[in-house]
Amino acid sequence: MAAKCYLNMIPSSLLLFLSILVLVRGVSLPPRSFHVIKYGAVANGRTDSTRAFLRAWEDACAYNGRSRVTIPQGTYLLGSVSFEGPCNGSMTFLIKGTLRAPTDPGKFFTDTWIGFRYMENLTVKGGGYLDGQGAAAWEYNDCHKNPNCKPLPATLRFDFVRNSKIQYLRSINSKNSHINIFACYNMDISYIRLSAPANSPNTDGIRIGSSSRIKISRAVISTGDDCISMVSGSQNIDISDVSCGPGHGISVGSLGRSHQHEYVTGISVRNCTFIGSDNGVRIKTWAPSLYSLASNITFQDIAMISVHNPLVIDQQYCPLAQCLEGDSAVQIENVIFKNIWGISSTQVAVNLQCSGALPCKNVKIININLAYKGRGGQAKALCSHVLGSSYGKQIPAGCF
Repeated sequence: MAAKCYLNMIPSSLLLFLSILVLVRGVSLPPRSFHVIKYGAVANGRTDSTRAFLRAWEDACAYNGRSRVTIPQGTYLLGSVSFEGPCNGSMTFLIKGTLRAPTDPGKFFTDTWIGFRYMENLTVKGGGYLDGQGAAAWEYNDCHKNPNCKPLPATLRFDFVRNSKIQYLRSINSKNSHINIFACYNMDISYIRLSAPANSPNTDGIRIGSSSRIKISRAVISTGDDCISMVSGSQNIDISDVSCGPGHGISVGSLGRSHQHEYVTGISVRNCTFIGSDNGVRIKTWAPSLYSLASNITFQDIAMISVHNPLVIDQQYCPLAQCLEGDSAVQIENVIFKNIWGISSTQVAVNLQCSGALPCKNVKIININLAYKGRGGQAKALCSHVLGSSYGKQIPAGCF
């Protein structure tokens, strides 16, 4: 009776407000898990479970609370699929089993195997495997000789994803890039293992474009292309505690081939180890090229173990069979190589070849100790069109 009297004392306008608030805050429902098995997925590695995964995602995305799509242990055949938002609450895609890509050549030529688009507060994790079955597709990659080659699918693709995480995943034998990030903001990628054979074509570990505030840490990457590649529009990228090799190293670029004003800025690569990779840390631009800018880039506290080309700036980059003559119009400036040590497997341990039209500006080389133990003498540094300075130990010496 007392409670009833108390409610009668509350103004009707306040009661209306509280009622609306309860309805609006219906998003605070308890967390809910959506198991793909309950939607018809079959964990035998042969039955196509694409539709079951999509139905589980659609229901989870529509739920007004924290949702989890759960893939339990087992092997699931999954076709090309795009999981799209926006969703009504935060989403977790929990992969405990193995997802296996198709080997039917008719399904190869798309840019995505597993895609996430238009999402916020997404977490992809679980300790499971993503098996791209790339060996069935690599022979179809003729991009080294065919400028009109059709793309093979990236294993994981994130487009327009914000404030999200990728953790505790293992990707093997991708057909193309393992992880492709485009137009994303504030993503944390950690505790991942990405692997493909050294001779697998274009199997970049992580490829980043038109994205900012991307953090990559505690990763082991072994690929047939760049371990991490940062192309046009990459800004404020922090990379730490990454082991790279085999592969083509951690690269900025290539830049300047297709569009003007391709900006890459605010790159930090630190506390990383390169083991038997073709390159260590590298900036690469096409020549001739359209005007672009790569600036404020730091490579620091890095170990090189039998790396073919530890420190590289290549402004004559052209992996094609036929290359045009001319200078790069990409301005490289404010670059730091600091506290880098180890062993180069070639005599030229430092190779900074900048553009004759736009020399590199404000390049600092600080405490470099790279040994060479092969024939021909000690390690060498080759530098061209570089404006900068050096400090501390310089092995090899000779750039400035």
